[in-house]
Amino acid sequence: MYLLFLVLQSVLLTVGSCPSQCSCSDGVKGKLELRWVQCRGPGLRYIPANAPADTVRLRLENTLVSRVPRAAFYNLSQLRFLWLTYNCITSVHPSSFLNLRSLHELRLDGNLLSAFPWEGLRDAPLLRTLGLHNNRLSSLPAQAALFLPNVTYLDLSSNRLTMLPAELLNLWFPRTGREGGLVKIKILGLHDNPWLCNCEISMIRSLSMSRGSLVVLIDQMLTCSKSIDGPTVEVPEKETSHCIRLSVKPAATTVISSLGSNVILRCDATGFPTPTLTWIKTSTYSGCCPPDTPENIEPLPKNLKSFLQVSPGVGLRWSVISLSGLSLRDAGEYRCQARNTAGIAEANIKLKVVGVIGGAHPTTNKLVQAQLKTSFKLYRPDTI
Repeated sequence: MYLLFLVLQSVLLTVGSCPSQCSCSDGVKGKLELRWVQCRGPGLRYIPANAPADTVRLRLENTLVSRVPRAAFYNLSQLRFLWLTYNCITSVHPSSFLNLRSLHELRLDGNLLSAFPWEGLRDAPLLRTLGLHNNRLSSLPAQAALFLPNVTYLDLSSNRLTMLPAELLNLWFPRTGREGGLVKIKILGLHDNPWLCNCEISMIRSLSMSRGSLVVLIDQMLTCSKSIDGPTVEVPEKETSHCIRLSVKPAATTVISSLGSNVILRCDATGFPTPTLTWIKTSTYSGCCPPDTPENIEPLPKNLKSFLQVSPGVGLRWSVISLSGLSLRDAGEYRCQARNTAGIAEANIKLKVVGVIGGAHPTTNKLVQAQLKTSFKLYRPDTI
């Protein structure tokens, strides 16, 4: 009986009447018949739960709806266009978009959102357009980039954003070549926000104006200030040349050394402001040590002490770590991480330890440090 009820409910939703305070119409695009539903008016306080299941376009605007609950559109699996514009929405549940795997366009312009559940976009893998214009968003988390790889139109204008994560900069202007030879133009709305004058906002304007850029700004008039309450000015073009994207390059991606020997791992970083460098051991050789004693368990990842050298040129820095008397415990993967206000860049180096312990190695740790000091001034990380 319950199964029969679900079937009847599905049929009623498909061919049922239009929800109250809504208008329904059938449109045609090419050879496809489209069901459009439009709901508006201050008498509407909740999202209609009985829209026809074959609805392709749902438009809800100028209502008193204040929240989008969990699975609000679950029965609308064919929905491609969802407009929730100019309502009173203050919250969107992270699971609001369950079962919307056909959704291409989502607009929430003109609401009262102070936060947006970016992780909820996992339920809409085909999303291409996201409009969040004229809300109250004050922060843009770095993890938002994880859920926006396929979005080609993103409007964040007229909010309260001050910082632009470097992860989004890397998403919009990737260092690597175009995947599969596909060219995707991305349109961004970032204007009318109280941005802080930093490298990210300078670079987004500079890179979008460069020849061959695949990013188009809806409005290139971006303003920023030196402080939260300071006066705003147009992002000066002359400062953009001083912002250099982070890049990390190891001297070698794989190092093979013998037991008992000494080894130096090195990486070079470029970027402005001049990046700081950190070494992290992220993994070890699985068969290095007997696992039955607690002292042989090495908690990973862990930060390592390193020697840093600041080059005479601004924006350049390299770092080395020196490992002496190698044991199998030293084998594993080491990560060199560069960080500045433009973001984070990383490079990995694999260290393999082979052979058996023999006689004294001709190169000792003291000799290595002495050779470094003859050419460069060394700094401890805590003095930089």
